[in-house]
Amino acid sequence: MRIIQLTPGTGNFYCGSCLHDNALVRALRARGHDALMVPLYLPFVVEDPALAAQTPIFLGGLSVYLAQKFPGLRRVPAWLNRLFSAPALLRQLARLAGMTSARDLGESTLSMLRGEHGRQAGELDRLVEWLRPLPPPDVICLSNSLLAGMARRLKEEFRCPVVCTLQGEAAFLDDLAEPYRQPAWDLLAQRAGDVDHFIAVSGYFGDLMRSRLHLDAARVTVIHPGIAVENFAPAAAAPAAPTIGFLARMHPTKGLATLVDAFLLLQKENAVPGLRLRIAGAQTGSDEPFVKALALKIAGHGQQAAVDWLPNLDRTAKADFLRSLSVFSVPATYGEAFGLYVLEAQAAGLPVVQPRHGAFPEVLGMTGGGVVCAPDDPAALAAELRTLLLAPAHARQLGATGRAAVLADFTIEVMAQKTEAVLQSVCNHSPSTISHSP
Repeated sequence: MRIIQLTPGTGNFYCGSCLHDNALVRALRARGHDALMVPLYLPFVVEDPALAAQTPIFLGGLSVYLAQKFPGLRRVPAWLNRLFSAPALLRQLARLAGMTSARDLGESTLSMLRGEHGRQAGELDRLVEWLRPLPPPDVICLSNSLLAGMARRLKEEFRCPVVCTLQGEAAFLDDLAEPYRQPAWDLLAQRAGDVDHFIAVSGYFGDLMRSRLHLDAARVTVIHPGIAVENFAPAAAAPAAPTIGFLARMHPTKGLATLVDAFLLLQKENAVPGLRLRIAGAQTGSDEPFVKALALKIAGHGQQAAVDWLPNLDRTAKADFLRSLSVFSVPATYGEAFGLYVLEAQAAGLPVVQPRHGAFPEVLGMTGGGVVCAPDDPAALAAELRTLLLAPAHARQLGATGRAAVLADFTIEVMAQKTEAVLQSVCNHSPSTISHSP
């Protein structure tokens, strides 16, 4: 199959969706497919070399913003658009906190969902014009449903089906301020009709989006993400001191404040002598005030020497970090669509403690590599962490069970094989499809 994957980048931090899509495209290529990854909005930040490193960025974040704010800039000369979409410029802009207001986000989201009728229609035309001389695709894949406004224009131009991944966009839409939130959901439900099939990263999130977009069950297939399990290995021995670890973006929604509070509770009761907390993951400029406030809180309890801060680790450092831990937790405050970090921790043989919401009960139910607790409850989290830290044999067994499940069922190869089957089925049954494969 000839596959075009359209994925938004983040510009300056690792994102689960980018990692997922980059790994999937790489695996589909390894399976013999002609798969092209095209970046949207901002450059990719991925652990492997970006497959789209030589591909222009379309609907660049600056171009989208200017088209939204200034009607005269909705169609600019090609040379100026190339300047606006230069990766170095977009990376720099991505580091700036507060580039857009809540109103700007709401208006631009609605406009993007309007697709060919939105203010960024000229940007969509540029993407189509760039793709037109390439070998025609058998299927076009959208990284998330916020791109569904593009589906109608792409299908009319290339006469092929469009498949869309569902991987976390509900939280973004729910965070929009009114009067934009509900109109965005309503418009997305309409535009979802232009998509031939959806792939959800978990049963939980598939059910959620089916309900909110009024989708028939037959239009949604669940394919859990996979990871490069060869990059993760258990530690040869337990760490010298019992250690709790966090590996996700250092952002309030990932529950880092809850974990810090749970750690401080454990230290106050001295339940686990010598206990340490290690915090790693993406940290952007906008995250710094939150991180500084937590660091001050830890220092106020006299525990700063027991806490390590390790922002923006590369893949090798991340694997080493996981091997330095006894137990792992990212107690996200919202219904996480999946959470690749849970797979990575289990691949490293770690037991995990996650909140009882979102996809976590589903994932841990499949792997058997951890436990769940009441969400947003530092005392409940502390209790589960204490139990595992004081029962190392049980913790090791949970870690071994989880690792075995991830190695068997949550690899990139398993994900790619299942995705290939869905894409082939959609191509075979879509009335809009004209086969372009040799």
